[in-house]
Amino acid sequence: MRNLDRLLRPRSIAVVGGGAWCANVLRECRKIGFSGDLWPVHPRRTEMAGLPVFSHVEDLPGAPDAVFVGVNRYVTVETVALLSGMGAGGAICFASGFAEAERELADGPELQRALIDAAGDMPILGPNCYGLLNALDGAVLWPDQHGLVPVERGVAFVLQSSNIACNISMQARGLPIAYILTAGNQAQTDLAEMGRGLLADPRVTALGLHIEGIADLRGLEALSREARAVGKSIVALKVGASDQARAATVSHTASVAGSDAGGRAVLARLGIAQARTLSDMLETLKILHAGGPLASNRIASMSCSGGEASLMADLALDTGLVFPALQPEQAMALAEALGPKVALANPLDYHTYIWGDGPATASCFRAMMQGDLAMGCAVLDFPRPDRCDGTDWHKVVEAAVATQAATGKRMAVLGSIPETMPEAVADAAMAQGIVPFCGMGEALAAMDLAAWLGEAREDQGPVLMPGRPVAAQVLSEAEAKARLAAHGVRVPRAGRAASPEAAARVAQSIGFPVVLKGEGVAHKTEAGAIALNLRDAAAVGTAVRGMGAESVLVEEMVSGGLVELLVGVVRDPAHGFVLTLGAGGTLTEILKDTASLLLPASRGAVQEALSRLKIAPLLAGYRGAAAVNMAAVLDTVMAVQAFVTEEASWLEEVEINPLICTGAGAIAADALITIGEKT
Repeated sequence: MRNLDRLLRPRSIAVVGGGAWCANVLRECRKIGFSGDLWPVHPRRTEMAGLPVFSHVEDLPGAPDAVFVGVNRYVTVETVALLSGMGAGGAICFASGFAEAERELADGPELQRALIDAAGDMPILGPNCYGLLNALDGAVLWPDQHGLVPVERGVAFVLQSSNIACNISMQARGLPIAYILTAGNQAQTDLAEMGRGLLADPRVTALGLHIEGIADLRGLEALSREARAVGKSIVALKVGASDQARAATVSHTASVAGSDAGGRAVLARLGIAQARTLSDMLETLKILHAGGPLASNRIASMSCSGGEASLMADLALDTGLVFPALQPEQAMALAEALGPKVALANPLDYHTYIWGDGPATASCFRAMMQGDLAMGCAVLDFPRPDRCDGTDWHKVVEAAVATQAATGKRMAVLGSIPETMPEAVADAAMAQGIVPFCGMGEALAAMDLAAWLGEAREDQGPVLMPGRPVAAQVLSEAEAKARLAAHGVRVPRAGRAASPEAAARVAQSIGFPVVLKGEGVAHKTEAGAIALNLRDAAAVGTAVRGMGAESVLVEEMVSGGLVELLVGVVRDPAHGFVLTLGAGGTLTEILKDTASLLLPASRGAVQEALSRLKIAPLLAGYRGAAAVNMAAVLDTVMAVQAFVTEEASWLEEVEINPLICTGAGAIAADALITIGEKT
């Protein structure tokens, strides 16, 4: 890994170029209070932003720690070569027109390779990169306005969108931001390497990522290990669920977005929480900054409104959060604090009997926070400060502070909509260790993610990386089943036949009833190329003649099926091999009930994924029905994994659908393998 210390935390900053963007870098550095040297460079100017200008990079009084290179793409390459040669600490390459513009500029990729060569061992961010903001040391290599203020500690961001970076800098939610870095093309230094450089700063409390595409999966694995080693959590917003998002990603940053299922599986495997929205990510980072992940998913809600209590309960249904029922000691203490007129529950509506009474509110909160709870939320919507008096509302914040100090339980104040959590209140609350949530839905999503981050998880080692199959072909069903059976997958007894008479003989050797499948026919059900439950030779002959296929596969009819599953693995170039488990057979497209994870996956991880399916109760035996042989199901999945591992260099896809699960075992009723030539 390259050493990014000088670039991220510079004592001297040079700005190469003469445009308004470059002048703004200098102004913003002075505005935020950068105390080091500022050296503008331009061949024809004598002054820039009130500072004397050096004519050439070679004229600088020393090798700068960080450089904003704001010249055209050709001069950028020349400048980076000069900086690398003189021992500069690193550079931001602002210019566009490199690999991201391959469609418009034929020399873009070639120029990007030249830039990498010019940099050598010197770290560069970009090209097509907005730069970095360091609010800890006042170092702003940023060509635009931003909203950061100096902080002593805070969260850090690495983002693959400059505009999103600008937007995040303008947040008014009370989240202390230490760094914002934009990744640009990641020609040399990628998102994961930037993240590792930020986590190395002890003043950084957590890391937020905006990911359009993963350029280096091994690098992301290293980032995850580093985060665990230093005890810091990562939250990511990963785009690419839609075809439009993937197309925009490629055109914007030249990233490989990969599949959405693969991206989600990567983040889950690495212990990186995945936010749905920017707001969810910001709110989660507040929790992490204030005290790290939550110890559990058990929370309490306190408000002076039944409507707010109901909203909290309803919105939590879409999360994994739990509002535990009150324990006797809680109920007794709450009754003493609130009197007999309040119905006691969690979420709690404590009415307005104690409103404005700070000590009474603190007593109520302390009573509520007894027992096994990870966080307590006081729902609190401040009135507009320009029109109203919020004195009594501040007493609720004070009660939350007192409760956290007295009980050791983490506390939050929660504006049900962002507008009712003033920035000044949020800043003050966060300074006292109280999380100031902006939005009820966002708060619940954030607590859900923070609880997920707090769970212990198994380290399953490096992801299995795929090869690049050449001349991939789909194997026949018979051959696919034979290949899988060799690795331990149980398949029906079967035989191939080219005539009605031969099919009848095969069926008799297998034993009736049998299934007949026309070979070489896609979508067999729709094409009438499958016949089930054939009970004698005459029925077999009639079925063969009706299909019109050149050959047929005759198989034993599997009986006793309780559940049908899909077990599939696809090669995802960006993320590895993605294992998908889900409802199989005719329910696959109807229910769209799936869970995905990356290979290799442990037996425990596979079982946990199956438990997340909507049809999981059927696997366990629903309403008195028999349960499937789960050990056999897991054996089958692990056998498929063994096959994929052995054929990783050539494999494109393998699918079993359906895997018929019975009380005695699991049988692959249909199988597909797409595989390339072995070279």
